[in-house]
Amino acid sequence: MIEIIPAMDILDGKCVRLSQGDYEQKTVYNENPLEVAKMFENHGIHRLHIVDLDGAKANRIINYKILEKIASRTSLIIDFGGGLKSDSDLEIAFDSGARMVTGGSIAIKNPEIFQSWINKFGGQSIILGADCRNKKIAVSGWTEDTDEDIVPFIEKWRKQGINKVICTDISKDGMLNGPSLDLYREIREADPELYLIASGGVGDIQDVERLEEAHIPGVIIGKAIYEGKIKLKELLRFADDN
Repeated sequence: MIEIIPAMDILDGKCVRLSQGDYEQKTVYNENPLEVAKMFENHGIHRLHIVDLDGAKANRIINYKILEKIASRTSLIIDFGGGLKSDSDLEIAFDSGARMVTGGSIAIKNPEIFQSWINKFGGQSIILGADCRNKKIAVSGWTEDTDEDIVPFIEKWRKQGINKVICTDISKDGMLNGPSLDLYREIREADPELYLIASGGVGDIQDVERLEEAHIPGVIIGKAIYEGKIKLKELLRFADDN
């Protein structure tokens, strides 16, 4: 059974969504992130993926108070990312209630620090963010492309202790036109034991079903929920088994 993970992007203290990571293409869905988190919890959701967009711009954790509020007032298991660059950022995130944190750009730009996080907190607590464009890793809020091919990049960090990977196909993000099934199948074929979390492009419940049929362990869903393309009650049959 695929794990359902709603996404919550926080900007200026509000729950928003961006299209393809563009801050100029933002939509504010709710000014009260806790309200949204409780709505998820009330519909049987157990997990939440929070991205600190302010932190991503500032290169340090910003919205930890919102994280703390959601973690203390719901039972949601939260993974948190966006701007985490130092040991103190990680300590603040975990102290504020995150059960897992996601690092993407830092795995490219400062692999020594990322490795130290894996060593200290373990591969179950540190998630690798593998965001790609044309199968090449992109960093710095998707503004910089690299020469790193996604499959070898994931394989490298798997050898260093990573167990979970969130893979976003940037071209699909916020577009609601279906996830990159072929990409996810390729990653899973290379490493069937990887806990792969698909992100980007999910537009309806059939997309979730297709990912489940492809044996993808988890999926992050954002815009499709916020715009009513997927009703939370439709996700109950997945959530109940997680």
